[in-house]
Amino acid sequence: MATIEVRPQQIQQGGRVSLFATPSRQTAGGTTEPTAAEAATTVTWEVIGFGPLPSDPTDPVRALWDVPDDQQPGAYTARVTFRSPGVADDVGTADITVQVRPFAAGDSINVQLRRAGSDPTDDQALWTAIRRSTDRISFNEYSAFIDPIMCNVAPLPGAREPRKSIGPRALPFPGVDAYRLLKVATEVFLIVRCGVLVDSNDLTSPFEGVDLEEERRRYGESGDVDGDAFGRAIQQRWLRYISAHSPGERRPDEQDLALLPYLGVIRLKLGELAITDADKFGVECFGILRDKLTFPCFLELIWSYWHEEGMLVQSTEAIASRFQNLHGPGDYDPLAHVDIDPLRALNQLMWGYVQDEQNRLSPLRRAYEYDHQYGITQLAPGGPPLRPVDSRPRFLEAFHTLLSLTSVFFREDDDTTIIADGFPVLNALKDVHLLLTEGQHNQYGDLPWTARQEMLMEEWLLARPEMREFLPGRTMVAYPEQWMDRVDTMKRLQGWTPDTVIHFRDLGRFGEQLLLSIRYGNWNAVNDRTQAANWARYWRSEIQGYLHSYRSVTGVDLGLERVDTRIDATMPAVHLRRRLLEQQGRHTVGAGSDQRGARQLGRAESRAQLPRAAARAPRELPRGKQPERRPAGLPPGRTGSARRGRPEGE
Repeated sequence: MATIEVRPQQIQQGGRVSLFATPSRQTAGGTTEPTAAEAATTVTWEVIGFGPLPSDPTDPVRALWDVPDDQQPGAYTARVTFRSPGVADDVGTADITVQVRPFAAGDSINVQLRRAGSDPTDDQALWTAIRRSTDRISFNEYSAFIDPIMCNVAPLPGAREPRKSIGPRALPFPGVDAYRLLKVATEVFLIVRCGVLVDSNDLTSPFEGVDLEEERRRYGESGDVDGDAFGRAIQQRWLRYISAHSPGERRPDEQDLALLPYLGVIRLKLGELAITDADKFGVECFGILRDKLTFPCFLELIWSYWHEEGMLVQSTEAIASRFQNLHGPGDYDPLAHVDIDPLRALNQLMWGYVQDEQNRLSPLRRAYEYDHQYGITQLAPGGPPLRPVDSRPRFLEAFHTLLSLTSVFFREDDDTTIIADGFPVLNALKDVHLLLTEGQHNQYGDLPWTARQEMLMEEWLLARPEMREFLPGRTMVAYPEQWMDRVDTMKRLQGWTPDTVIHFRDLGRFGEQLLLSIRYGNWNAVNDRTQAANWARYWRSEIQGYLHSYRSVTGVDLGLERVDTRIDATMPAVHLRRRLLEQQGRHTVGAGSDQRGARQLGRAESRAQLPRAAARAPRELPRGKQPERRPAGLPPGRTGSARRGRPEGE
C-alpha cells in the first residue's frame, strides 16, 4: 500500500498543500531500478470531494492542491494510484483538513441570518454508538436473525468476547424443543447484539453499518466531503471520549484502560477492587466484573413499559389463555374461534410458551421495577397495592421538564435572530441523570434484559403467519413491524385502548435512546452549555417523536408554551384509563340529549368489556399527591393466584 506525505496536513482556504507519494514497492536503500513494467507505471492523484489533481510534470509522485478560497471546510481524503500493466493497483490515502480562512483587509462580507451553530463535542460519538446499538436489537433485526435459525438454515452463532457464552439450556417438559430453540436463540441474539465494546484498540465495531450521511446531519456538519474521512473523525472522537481521564484517576495497572467517563467515575469510587474476568465469582477473585464495566449493555426498561402499555404482553397472554381453554371476561369470549391445529409450528411454540409460564417475569415483578427505576406503574384496579422500598416519584416531573425545555430550545434555535441558551437543558439533563443513576441498582441489569427477551419472543410469536387467520389486521395499513397489526386487532376484539400500538412502540424506542444517552453521559461533570445544545440538536427527531406519540396516547402536549412552571407529572396510566373510558362512553351512548338512562347503561356495559387494568376510572387527587401504586393488570380471565407456581399476591 502506497503512502502519502502531506505538507501541511491542516490548511486554510486559499492555501497550497504539497503531496508526496511513495509506492509500496521500492528497492533496498531507497534507490530504484525501474523494470519495464515500472517504467510504464502511471500515477494519478485526486482529492475525494474536490476532484482530480495534476501531477508534477517532472516528478509524477508529487502533486500540489491549490485550495480554492470558497472550498467547504471539513475533512478530505487525498488518494494516489500507481497503475502498472499486469499488476494490481497500488493505492495510498491521506487525510487533509481544510479550515476557514480568517478575514483580511479588503474582504467583502456577505451578511445573512442563519441558525447558530456550535462546536463539536466528543460525546457525540457515544450517541452514535447508542443509536446503532439500539437499532441492532430492534424487532426487524431480531426477526432477520431468528428466522434462519428456526428454519434450520443457519446455526446458532457463537457469542463474541467478552460476553458470556451460552451453556446447555433445557425445559423440563416434553414437546417444547421448538420453543426452547427460540428462547436460546433470542438470548444469543441479545448477547451478540446488545451493548458496545469499549476498547481503544477496536474503534470500528461500535459504528459498523452507521449511516454517515444521517450522522453528518445530526452533527450539524454540511458540505460535500469524503464520508470515509468523516467516519474516521467519529472514531477519533470516540477514542478521545473513552480515553479521557486525569492523571491519578486510575490504578497504576489500569492507566491505559478505556472506559465511558461516567463508568470511569464509578470505577474510581471502587478503586480498592480489582477488575476480574467474567464468570468468576469466588472469594479469591472478588472484584468488579470486567464485562459489566467495559461492555455495557444499552437496554432501558422504559422500552418494556411502553410495549406493555400498548397491550403486547396482554395480547399474547390472552391467546395463551384461550390455548388452555380458559374463558375470557364477560359472557362472550372474543377469542372463542381461535383453534390452533397441531399440524403447524405455532401449536408447538404456544405449548412451550404455556409450559414455561412459571419461568417468565410476572406483571408484579415488572411493576415493582418500573416503580424503582422511573416511579411509574400501571395502576391496575383490584390488585394489591405496591409497597416499594425505593421509588423515583420525581422522575416523570424531571423528564417531562427536560422535554418541555428542549421544545423551548428548538423554538429559539429555529429563530435566526436568537442564540438559543443550552443551560436550562443542561441543568435538566443533570436532574434526570441523577434520578436514573439512583435507580441503577439491584435488578437494573438483569430484569430489563429478561423483559426484553420475553417481549421479543412474544412479538415474534404474534408475527407468525398463522396468527393472521384469527387475528386479521387491516391490510392497507403500513405497520413498520409485522406483529403490530395483530395487537391492534386484539385491542378491537377485547375493547381495549383504541390507540394504535405504533405510538407505544415509538415511545419505547425513542424513550430508550434518550434515557441511555442521559444515563451513560457524565453530565454531572459538564458545565459547557454547548454539550447540552449538541445533545438537543442530535436527538431532536427522537424528542419530537416522543412528544408526538405521548400526546397521541395521553392527550397531553408536553411541548406547549407555558405561562407557569407547572409540568404534567401524572402517571401515563392515569391518562390512558381516562381516554379509554371516554372512548368507550362515546361508542355506547345513544343519540339524543334526553337518553340519560341509556348513557348510564351503556357505560356500565362498556366497563364489563374493559381489561382489568382499565375497569375503574381514577379519582381526582390533590396536586402533588401520588396516586396509590398498584401492579400491572393480568390478562383477561387470570388472577394473581392462578399463575402456576406463584404464591398469592406475587
